[in-house]
Amino acid sequence: YMSEEQLPGRAAALLLVLCVSGMRAETARYSVPEEAERSSFVANIAKDLGLTGEELLARRARVVPEGEKQYLQLNQHTGDLVVREQMDREELCGQSEPCLVRFEVLLESPLQSFRAEVRLIDINDHAPVFLNKEIVLKIPESAMLGTRFLLERAHDPDVGNNSLQHYSISSNEYFLVYTRRRSDGRKYAELVLDRALDREQQAEVAFSITAVDGGNPPRSGTASIRVVVLDINDNSPVFTQTLYKVSVMENSSEDTIVVVVSASDLDEGTNGEIVYSIVQNPEENLQTFKINPETGQIRLKKPLDYEEKKSYEIDVQATDGGDLSTHCNVEVQVKDVNDNAPEVIITSLTSTLSEAAPPDTVVALFNVRDRDSGDNGRTTCELTGEQPFRITLLAADAYALVTSETLDREQVEEYNVTLRARDEGSPALSTSKTLLVRLLDVNDNAPTFTQAIYTMVMSENEPAGRSLGRLSATDPDAGENARVRYWLVPPPTGTLAAASFVSNDYFSVSYGSRTNGDKYLELVLEKSLDREEHAEMGFSVIAVDGGSPPRSGTIETSIIIVDVNDNAPKFTQDRYIGKVQENMPEGSVVLNVLATDPDAGVNGDISYQLNEVVGQSDSAFVIDPLTGEIKLTKPLDFETADAHELSVRATDGGGLSAICKVLDLFFLIFRTIQLLPKLVMSSVKCKNDFLTSGNHGICVYCVTMPREISALFALDSGCLFLRYELCLQILNICICFRIAAWGSRELLPPSH
Repeated sequence: YMSEEQLPGRAAALLLVLCVSGMRAETARYSVPEEAERSSFVANIAKDLGLTGEELLARRARVVPEGEKQYLQLNQHTGDLVVREQMDREELCGQSEPCLVRFEVLLESPLQSFRAEVRLIDINDHAPVFLNKEIVLKIPESAMLGTRFLLERAHDPDVGNNSLQHYSISSNEYFLVYTRRRSDGRKYAELVLDRALDREQQAEVAFSITAVDGGNPPRSGTASIRVVVLDINDNSPVFTQTLYKVSVMENSSEDTIVVVVSASDLDEGTNGEIVYSIVQNPEENLQTFKINPETGQIRLKKPLDYEEKKSYEIDVQATDGGDLSTHCNVEVQVKDVNDNAPEVIITSLTSTLSEAAPPDTVVALFNVRDRDSGDNGRTTCELTGEQPFRITLLAADAYALVTSETLDREQVEEYNVTLRARDEGSPALSTSKTLLVRLLDVNDNAPTFTQAIYTMVMSENEPAGRSLGRLSATDPDAGENARVRYWLVPPPTGTLAAASFVSNDYFSVSYGSRTNGDKYLELVLEKSLDREEHAEMGFSVIAVDGGSPPRSGTIETSIIIVDVNDNAPKFTQDRYIGKVQENMPEGSVVLNVLATDPDAGVNGDISYQLNEVVGQSDSAFVIDPLTGEIKLTKPLDFETADAHELSVRATDGGGLSAICKVLDLFFLIFRTIQLLPKLVMSSVKCKNDFLTSGNHGICVYCVTMPREISALFALDSGCLFLRYELCLQILNICICFRIAAWGSRELLPPSH
């Protein structure tokens, strides 16, 4: 500490700084006179910490008192520590010295704490005071010269030089005064008889006593002394001990015997009867102790508290029946018991913490205090339960709560962290304090679907607006990080859904909410589907959360379209014409008809049957219901019928059918002609330059005619031959066809 001479009317400061993991281990020490006015300067914290006012403001510097009352405050702009409330040293500390006001300077962002204390310098604001304005002493006239008489001590709550320093008395003929000092430093007055008393000459002696302190200027208090001169009682009581030293446990109950003092008087009768008293004592002693005036037993009037006061000094007076008295001192030492549990004092707390906070992130700073002494006041601190936190010792009784591992809000959203402080008394006492630490969400999870591929089955031709199903993705994050939106997108290349992706024009999405508030996606059909166009459709649904940056999850969606029998069979040709020679054996295939149906499964399975028979055809033909092959059931006779007309019905498995009325099957029954008739095509001639060229004889002819009659003719070297004998049904029919010839030169236009 600095001496008062070094205090230039204001406080001076000494700061020792040692940074240890977020808290300075040493204590910054300052001093200020007691009862300094509000806003009085104490010290410049910014200068002592090596920080600027802007840094203090940016880091939200503040003063955290050790007690409940805030006596000091910090100007964040200037860094000045000033007085907020006047401090009375005597009120705060009594006569204890030094008188310290402890606090911490707390910086945030990042979190840092500095211990500091302000010593209150005593000022001479109290004068010595006697409890009684008149002190009455009864002294026998036989008192010997040099006899000493203990006087009531004046009380001055100031300390040091400002406390009581000496006593003086006004001028008188009989007494001198001496200032004595007790073992605890307190000063008291003793009257010394300097001249023999003579009651017959003067029954009373009156004068005043003055107690003076050492202040500048000094203060004083005065009381009057009246000495009553008694007739001879020549023996005063005598204590067996002039000093009694005892120890009392602080948890002793009321009325516990502290000590028994004893005095004896050689006089007889009333002059030998002794009465004990503790009247001339500080009020604190009178409120704490009582004495049996007959036995000298000193008992407790109320329980003791070691933490409030550790010792007492009691002045006991023994007075005999002749009013002679003597004094002894009783020193009472209060022994500490473990009656105070440790206190956990939170100086800074971060109640919300990002789940992305790394290990060793500071969550809270706290102190542990135990008012007991020795092992009873020695403490340890620990966490209860298994949690991702640990305690770090910063300085004596100063701790930090830090994270011990990575956090995950999706597993645990908040922690109730219980700090338990325990002393080393027997039995040990402990205190617990629970801190609530909530984790703030980080977008560390992408939305996920319950399955990787979602398959839906629906019938074709469903009307637009129909709901196809619901999809939802879950995101264990919170707030915007868990708010999911959905889009339909083409599936990734190479996936099953990509092979059947058509267009998102067929589908749209709408949103719905469950009773718990969760959103889901509903797929809606925008237009009817046709299985014959697309038997399967695929797309991807992407779920994107609201984080920054956002995260997403995808599900492949496949829609299998179930066939509806909405297509009737259709024949591949409008007309079939077949040929057959007479006398072909039974079972010969004369023609194969074919119908197709784009429907699937049973709806696309086609069966054939002869629908209508003209003439005698019913007994000559049969059709294979599966292949459509028309076979002979018996040989045909050209003379009986040279042509047959049949009608075939094709029916699918769903009951739809096509009646082939439009399909006329002409079976031309022909005989083999030995000599083919020749049709001379004299109208087809080559140009002269072509015929005389070097490509003589290289000429290609082509006849174009209806398919139904193409089998009746043959073309060879420009000559058209009739291959079969014509039947009556095609006589007198005009057949039109086109003949073309070409070679290495341009030909004449084709002839008909």
